[in-house]
Amino acid sequence: MMVRRPLVVTARLPGTLFSVVEGLRRAHYPIERNHVPAHVTLFHALPPSAEPEVRRLLASVAQSTAAPPGCTCGLTDLGSGTAIAIASPALSALHRDLSVTLHGLLGMQDAGTPRFHITIQNKVTRAEARGLQATLKGRVLDTHFAFAGLDLHRLVPVAIAGGAGAGEGGAAWEPAGSWTFRGRS
Repeated sequence: MMVRRPLVVTARLPGTLFSVVEGLRRAHYPIERNHVPAHVTLFHALPPSAEPEVRRLLASVAQSTAAPPGCTCGLTDLGSGTAIAIASPALSALHRDLSVTLHGLLGMQDAGTPRFHITIQNKVTRAEARGLQATLKGRVLDTHFAFAGLDLHRLVPVAIAGGAGAGEGGAAWEPAGSWTFRGRS
């Protein structure tokens, strides 16, 4: 039986910011569900058959694109979790350009306008989410940064406590490519 392993495209965070948000993620994300590092998702599920095309596209885009500036801009309430909101007009423009090229490959989740964020807590009770948001309020201020590059991953199902699988949020990533932004401003 052939296993479908969708492709995930993320914008790579710079090292210092990654360290901070990864620390928050490790501290507050349920350990049995935390199988991927802190990230900003551009596309959630591209078809695996498109991997060669997606790899070529990401390599070309990273080669010709300057590192998009961004900033953290507060918290996002996910209901059963918490995320750090990201504002980046340049990353939004890059997403739109990639979406045009990938048009026939996009599912509903990837076809709309993204709200960029870094999830630091998910799949917790509403009370736990509100508690973390109260604790972090005022601590997560505007941090300006530039995205470091683009990363491609293959989604891999992971069994989690209680027998739940990828369909219930249990998934990890297998690296499929990484490209650093090298264009000029």
